[in-house]
Amino acid sequence: MSFAFGVVLFALGILVSVSLHEAGHMLTAKAFGMKVTRYFVGFGPTLWSFRRGETEYGIKGIPLGGFCKIVGMTPQDDDVEPADQKRAMWRYPVWKRTIVMSAGSVTHFALAVVAAWLAAMTLGLPNPNFPSTPEQVRNEPAVIAIQDCVLPDTTYRACAPGDQASPAAQGELRDGDRITSVNGTPVDTYGELVSALRAVAPGTTATIGYERDGTTGTTETVLASTKRPPLDNPDGPVTDVSALGIQLVITTPGLVSYGPVESVGATADFMGDLAVGTAQALQRLPEKIPALWNSITGGERDIDTPISVVGASRLGGEAVANDAWELFIMLFISLNFFIGVFNLLPLLPLDGGHIAIAWFERARSWVYARLRRPDPGRVDYFKLMPFTYAVILIGGAFTLLTITADVVNPISFFPR
Repeated sequence: MSFAFGVVLFALGILVSVSLHEAGHMLTAKAFGMKVTRYFVGFGPTLWSFRRGETEYGIKGIPLGGFCKIVGMTPQDDDVEPADQKRAMWRYPVWKRTIVMSAGSVTHFALAVVAAWLAAMTLGLPNPNFPSTPEQVRNEPAVIAIQDCVLPDTTYRACAPGDQASPAAQGELRDGDRITSVNGTPVDTYGELVSALRAVAPGTTATIGYERDGTTGTTETVLASTKRPPLDNPDGPVTDVSALGIQLVITTPGLVSYGPVESVGATADFMGDLAVGTAQALQRLPEKIPALWNSITGGERDIDTPISVVGASRLGGEAVANDAWELFIMLFISLNFFIGVFNLLPLLPLDGGHIAIAWFERARSWVYARLRRPDPGRVDYFKLMPFTYAVILIGGAFTLLTITADVVNPISFFPR
């Protein structure tokens, strides 16, 4: 029940975001005196509407977005009444049209920033010092969790009959113990622990010093043998090394909360990191298409592949079902920021495409004026229709691909 509630709640959040996106276009257009005739949430048949002034507001039957109709967005619009010609959007200065067309993305950015600021004061934001590289992981304190067995090589799988029992478990070490020494050699970080263990021959007895609940102690256990590559060359040849049958417990908190003032700076840093990550994700989109297709045809789903609104809603449902509200909020923030950036790409029919054309017209007029040549006028949108249809076709195919992958082989952050 909580999963379904989470799915509906996240989908509702997306619908509200898109509706506010269109409201951003509408409000800025009205502020400049442009005529807005319709503002609807959803598509398809009209369920309910009312008229206030010159604008009709309402709700349609398919809750998959929304739209607002601004009169005369392009010179080729043929539904502009003679009395409205002066208020046609394309006649306004380019800076006003830019504000109106970018207002939707600005709304998404504002939602992401406000949500991140509130999260910074409550649930917390991702810790910038959380270990994300092998070197940072090696520098973590040597706090351990006990494994059931020691696998014979680097191939990851569940423990099976015949696998070596965990020496740590046999030595009565426990989850949460912090290793302090190996055969008298002091150990502080996890990297030092691994180095100290590899300095001991496999199959020999080692004395392990540890700290547990503020109390120190020692234990003896026979180290198991496994095959691993050199520490300084993960791709190098594997050799027999000693293993304790443990894994690292990362003690650095994943989320950090801040006060109201500190949250401003933390939010700015977080949004900067999100901007870099979003730009990198957009650059990698083409190379992720084969991985998406592979996940549909029976392969394992790469957690780094794009997801659709369906997949995001599923993850939102999982987050609520597992009481992981911080993940729910991070998904909401990331999705709004991504939509805001994506919508500004200079491609028709995206808002960024209209902005690019407006500034292209302005630059071209400036150049022609300097050359003392007649102004070439406005761009003919009809000539761009083949390119626009191509973008729509590619975008639609990509959306269908991600939705199919999210239905057939969805990404999950929690064990099933």
